[in-house]
Amino acid sequence: MTTLSADDLVSRQYEALPYPARNPRDETRRLIEGSPGALPEMRHWIFGGRLPARMRVLFAGGGTGDGCIMLAQQLADAGIAAEITHLDMSAAAQKIAAERAAIRGLKVDFVRGSLLDVERLAPGPFDYIDCCGVLHHLADPAAGLAALRSVLARGGGMGLMVYGRIGRSGVYDMQDALRLLAPEGDPPAARLAIAKRLLPALPTTNRLRRNEAVTDHLNGGDAGIFDLLLHSRDRAYDVESFVGLIEDGGLGLASLIEPARYQPETYLLDPQLRRIAGDLDPRDRAVLAERLAGNIARHVAYVVHPDHEALPPAPLDPDAIPVWSRTDGAQMAAAMGSDRVLKLTLDGLAYRFPLPQSAPVIARAIDGRASVGEIAAQVKVQGFERAWPATFAVLNGISRLFLRRA
Repeated sequence: MTTLSADDLVSRQYEALPYPARNPRDETRRLIEGSPGALPEMRHWIFGGRLPARMRVLFAGGGTGDGCIMLAQQLADAGIAAEITHLDMSAAAQKIAAERAAIRGLKVDFVRGSLLDVERLAPGPFDYIDCCGVLHHLADPAAGLAALRSVLARGGGMGLMVYGRIGRSGVYDMQDALRLLAPEGDPPAARLAIAKRLLPALPTTNRLRRNEAVTDHLNGGDAGIFDLLLHSRDRAYDVESFVGLIEDGGLGLASLIEPARYQPETYLLDPQLRRIAGDLDPRDRAVLAERLAGNIARHVAYVVHPDHEALPPAPLDPDAIPVWSRTDGAQMAAAMGSDRVLKLTLDGLAYRFPLPQSAPVIARAIDGRASVGEIAAQVKVQGFERAWPATFAVLNGISRLFLRRA
């Protein structure tokens, strides 16, 4: 029997089971949105609130197209000229992504190959590079990041996503178990059949079964099961090793997403513990938060060149324009409730964020066009200069509200 290399096994997987599983016809009824790559947050964290007049964008390992389709549509809706390239080694995945783009009437250039060959296949410079869920499947993630950095424009940045080691509790135990029950050399269909027989029979104490932050095996279809549990090359990072990968690659961290999840105060109520956590340096604060939460199953970051100078607008800049992402003012005001505490559940954990009394009034006034100064004049809230920054900090911390410049 021929023994396949890890590269061959990965290639075979994505031709047999393009990931994530998508039906192009669904583009007529919805747009899948998320991080990284959403226009409001990318513009905020990388470009200081104002995009270049014309953008060159690369999706490195774009798969079946979620991020590429999202950003291409958002740029088109905003009337922003962009040249978008989708690079992936899977012909099957690119076929799906191309069909999705065609249904929406979006222009995307599709290039097949490895991101390690990006300088030859898709020469830069690119203003924005999106690499979501790819580096952790490479034999050498640092080499992959270096290849992308080589085609990054000086004033641009990247959106990265890698798996979170702590939040993926149970995943790697199950990968080990399935290598015994369904060896990697077996056909993908046979391996998948074994995994599907095993999952319903897991003991209640199994760590994957108890992990609410990981759901691909429950709602991701066959491609989700295979990618999660049968992948031939899969590593995960804690936050310090992820930041180390970024910095060792000659890049700087603009922000982790969502910022609030990397702030210990999100999880600590005791005043003394909050004071101690507040005195830690930024990296240790993120380390502490990840250990406390236990549910960060993927790390998302926006990264830039170390000498990058385009900082996001200040919340009290009267000319800055607040912009929603994946929500609107009415929805957020309703979510704040009568007690002015924003409640949401992320990856199995319930979060509570207290807000100023006037937060719902301010939220309803945000329409993506009015500036901070115009909103202040409209709502006439006493103490706006305190209430607005506090409201923005919470909503930006959960990646729902950003600032742009006119």
